[in-house]
Amino acid sequence: MLGRMGREEMRAGDGDRKAVAEQLKSALDEGRLDLHEYDERLQRTYAAKTFGDLDGLLDDLPGTVPVQHSQVQPAAAPPPPAAAAGPAAVRRPPWVGGYGGVVVVCVLIWLFTMLASGHWIYPWPVWMLIPLVLGFFGQRFGGRGR
Repeated sequence: MLGRMGREEMRAGDGDRKAVAEQLKSALDEGRLDLHEYDERLQRTYAAKTFGDLDGLLDDLPGTVPVQHSQVQPAAAPPPPAAAAGPAAVRRPPWVGGYGGVVVVCVLIWLFTMLASGHWIYPWPVWMLIPLVLGFFGQRFGGRGR
């Protein structure tokens, strides 16, 4: 029968080969293929002429869905940002909390060291305040990020 052709004999297009190559790349990125096996399968993908040649390249990979059965799922909407506690809520950059904690720890280390030694030690943690102060004034008066 000349008029009837199954899917396996149908000619695969460049888009079909590209879709299989992208699935192979994601399998490589996820660690389901090693580099040698990825290279072999990619060469076979671009050498494939029919859908029958492409079908066997992804069958043994867990988690891959053949192109003819794949579906697009909508992404979940991101949660809304937390509302401010009130009109007087202080907004500070996120790095201030972490860096401020580092400054506090260094001041405590300096204080305990000074108390344990029994004499005055140069207040070196003051130098750590410079980036914090520059960041504050830069955000307050610099106009960036508004």
